[in-house]
Amino acid sequence: MISLSVLMGTGQTLQAERIQLPKEHAFRVNVAYQSNGSQKLHYLITPERRALLNTIRYAEGTWKEGKDLGYRTMFGGGVFEDLSQHPNRVVVKFYSSAAAGAYQFMPSTWMAVAKELNLPNFQPQHQDQAALHLVSKRGALKEIDSLGLTHSAMARLSPEWASFPNWAGKSSYGQPVKSHAELAKFYSANLRQLQQQALAS
Repeated sequence: MISLSVLMGTGQTLQAERIQLPKEHAFRVNVAYQSNGSQKLHYLITPERRALLNTIRYAEGTWKEGKDLGYRTMFGGGVFEDLSQHPNRVVVKFYSSAAAGAYQFMPSTWMAVAKELNLPNFQPQHQDQAALHLVSKRGALKEIDSLGLTHSAMARLSPEWASFPNWAGKSSYGQPVKSHAELAKFYSANLRQLQQQALAS
């Protein structure tokens, strides 16, 4: 039996009330709280899910070596400071887009998800929750939880993130896209690192 303590990756530690779990089930809990215990979150950040989130950031160009700077990145690479809300600024750079944040949310997408999850601001932990909600709505979350970042999961996510390949290995929007192999390699390496950190904590 081990105590579950999951590394958030944004300078915070998320704990599931120190639940005692068999080792093989340590990353399958569905209830999570912020570190202060005051706000119930919809999605637990397990190593598998953190690896997925980091892979989306890698694909979208907001990985920034894992630093929180990615959560303040606009389309085109510029940075905004105010995390109280989505910046909602159109940037013209090869394409025109108002995408922002670690997962490059379009303003309309962010507004819809923030309303569904009652997210009060654009802080990193809320961006994480919104991204996982989009993954879940695309029907890929359970598959990734159990099987990892499969080709099927990537194809499900390709309509949400243009940098993810569909079954044919192309972007659903004709934009630059990462390959299945490149994303799978990043995901696997990042997951191993996160699992080692979780078990060592």
